[in-house]
Amino acid sequence: MINEILILLAIGICAGILSGLLGVGGGTVIVPSLVFFMGMNQHEAQGTSLALMLLPIGLWATKKYHDKGAVNIKFAMILAGAFVLGSFAGAKISLNLDEVQIKRTFAMVLIAIALKTLLFDLRKKD
Repeated sequence: MINEILILLAIGICAGILSGLLGVGGGTVIVPSLVFFMGMNQHEAQGTSLALMLLPIGLWATKKYHDKGAVNIKFAMILAGAFVLGSFAGAKISLNLDEVQIKRTFAMVLIAIALKTLLFDLRKKD
């Protein structure tokens, strides 16, 4: 339980930092992290990611995922709190970097996510 919370806090903070730094978050950081580190399936990870941003972004989409049992509300709440803190830190860092540094960092993050998604699925197979 504590381990789960610590992992979720780390995911939320990292996603928040990257959101503030590069404008990425849910689909590029949280969803793959929930699949990789928490062992969620893709639908549950997507539903949980939407739930953490429920009111501003995904109310109706989250309802559809929730209706199918693919949202973990507890995880979404923990991630949301950590995401707020991380996004503040990421924004502060981003504002101290020039545009070229931000573009290169953004590209490297996307390439790393793409390579992991295409080549390395380390989750346990059922």
